[in-house]
Amino acid sequence: MTPTRKPDPGNRKEKPEINAKRYDFRRRTKDIALRTIRLVEALPKKPAALTIGKQLLRSAMSVGANHRAAKRAPSEAEFAAKMGIVEEELDECLYWMELLIESGMVPEERLRPLMQEVNELLAITVASIRTTKAKRPKRPGRR
Repeated sequence: MTPTRKPDPGNRKEKPEINAKRYDFRRRTKDIALRTIRLVEALPKKPAALTIGKQLLRSAMSVGANHRAAKRAPSEAEFAAKMGIVEEELDECLYWMELLIESGMVPEERLRPLMQEVNELLAITVASIRTTKAKRPKRPGRR
């Protein structure tokens, strides 16, 4: 069953389809955090696994938090900057998952769906940043 979508009270001018996209991204970032929690809880209780798990957990949970902060940004420049943090955290998640696979701690088949989701959100994030930067007026002397 699909959860009931509540409109975002922060921006009442949005069209419903844009609001639905925002909700979808928001839900997906929370799902990544929850899936990562379950993954980390299942890791072996060895020093390397605990360290990688802790780093992965921090970056995965940071994605949703920074996305929420970006949506409340007072300017497009600040939005792009916060979304840049989201991009970095998503990329960092991939790095830690690659280490889990390459070290033999977790089979690739187990992480493939989560990595695919992270890659999709990374692509959406990069596109969002590019679109935001392209909409900003060019100031003299800036590239």
